Amino acid sequence: MTSVLDEVLEQIAAAPHSAAALTLYALVSTLEFEQAGYLFKLVKLRDLSPSQREIAYRLMELMADGNNAGPAWDTAKHKMDAIVRAG
Repeated sequence: MTSVLDEVLEQIAAAPHSAAALTLYALVSTLEFEQAGYLFKLVKLRDLSPSQREIAYRLMELMADGNNAGPAWDTAKHKMDAIVRAG
């Protein structure tokens, strides 16, 4: 079974500088900052297709369940960072 983090990685790797990839990347990046209130412009969800919005909603559920930290999250985030930088 593919995790939502794997799905995000696939989306970003497919087109690192697309609006959708950068929106998902921004959401993941935002979900790391609880102190800042996870500030994410919801209007950016319009840049996503319905299936990509489903991924975004699952990312939010991951945060709500407290799973937006730890080894799996950190590994996936580091991979996303590298993909976006290499773009």
